[in-house]
Amino acid sequence: MTPRPPQADQGEAEELVRRLLKGERRALARVLSLVENGTAEGRQALAALYRHTGRAHTVGITGASGSGKSTLAGCLALEFRRRGRTVGVVAVDPSSPFTHGAFLGDRIRMQSLSGDPEVFVRSMATRGELGGLAPMTVEVVAVLDAAGKDVIMIETVGAGQDEVEIASAAETTVVVLTPAGGDEVQAMKAGIMEVADILAVNKADLPAAEALMAQLRALTGMASPERPEVSILRTVATKGEGVAELADAIEEHRRRLEASGELERQRLERAQRQVLALARHQLLAGLLRDAERDGRLEELVRSVARRELDPYAAAQRLIERAER
Repeated sequence: MTPRPPQADQGEAEELVRRLLKGERRALARVLSLVENGTAEGRQALAALYRHTGRAHTVGITGASGSGKSTLAGCLALEFRRRGRTVGVVAVDPSSPFTHGAFLGDRIRMQSLSGDPEVFVRSMATRGELGGLAPMTVEVVAVLDAAGKDVIMIETVGAGQDEVEIASAAETTVVVLTPAGGDEVQAMKAGIMEVADILAVNKADLPAAEALMAQLRALTGMASPERPEVSILRTVATKGEGVAELADAIEEHRRRLEASGELERQRLERAQRQVLALARHQLLAGLLRDAERDGRLEELVRSVARRELDPYAAAQRLIERAER
């Protein structure tokens, strides 16, 4: 298990925020660690930084394992740098179900970016979370936003066909598919097609690429008329082919969001989800803490296990006692 970093006091947190806003990479890394570990100092830093957020373009990159997401993200980072953008990359890796540690291989695969001071790569472990994201992904993105990154790419874990959580964290979602990998069948079965703003057929130099392109055109053609048009592009990330066109499509999608007012609607919706999620988490944590302290939880659990009480009634009693 990765050891927790030493705690910071409030004064140190304020100093770290000051240094981060001046562009210090070490301060950025330290604040990210505090935030990712859910410390009180991390929350203080987030509160201080939040008014500096809202400028970055967040881009989600998702798809099956082996589709080349990391290589494509690395190429996109280089392309955005050529266009004068500063870049943050949040690369989510799978974690051990036992230790919640992770290999964090994306950082190794993106070493070509390490020499650029205007690119910051942060690897995160899922820590058992489903949906392809790590628990504090949105908060880490906010810190990178406050640090002045123009484009922040979130690469999901690549767990399969249920990685739709990325749509709640990113403004533009790129779904990466590969020919002859059964991806078109998975896409038809899953909700992942519904969250795609851009479909990137990577490894498009393989023979089955044209067939996949045709299937995707047919699938998007059957979409609801209310659904915005989805761009379908070819890329060969290992050769850098199609990357500039993909970056163009990402930037064009952002312009459409701004012009239509959809970007503001998304931000309101995202803010509501965050507030409600945090409220649920804090209420549940407080309820469980009190119930465990006075033994109520153990008493109710034993009653359910003995079939003296059904789980719904037990949950209701737990809530009623908390409200007294």
